Amino acid sequence: MLIAFNKPFGVICQFSPSGDKPTLKDYVQVPGVYPAGRLDTDSEGLLLLTDDGRLQAAIADPAFKLPKTYVAQLEGIPAEGDLARLRGGLDLGDFRTRPAAARVTSE
Repeated sequence: MLIAFNKPFGVICQFSPSGDKPTLKDYVQVPGVYPAGRLDTDSEGLLLLTDDGRLQAAIADPAFKLPKTYVAQLEGIPAEGDLARLRGGLDLGDFRTRPAAARVTSE
C-alpha cells in the first residue's frame, strides 16, 4: 500500500504520541503504514506512507541515493555563494549531505 499525504505545517512526522503536538496519527488512521522519509515539523508537503518495508527503505535509505526534489520558499534571494555551498554538499556534523542542484526559480 502507498499513501500520498500532504503533511501540514506543525505536524510531527511520526505516529507515536508527542505531548500536545499533532502527529501523523491525528491525520492518517491506516494501521501498519510508516513514513518513507520525513519532513521537519515546520515543513509542509508531500510525504509518502507505506506498509512495504522494502519500498520504504528504497525511498528513505541514503544508501539507495534516490534523488529527491525540495522547493523552499525564502525571504529574499539567496546569494550565489549560498547556492554554491548547497551544490557542494553540507557538513551536518554526523554526515555530509549529497550535492544539491540548487537554483533560484523566481524572484
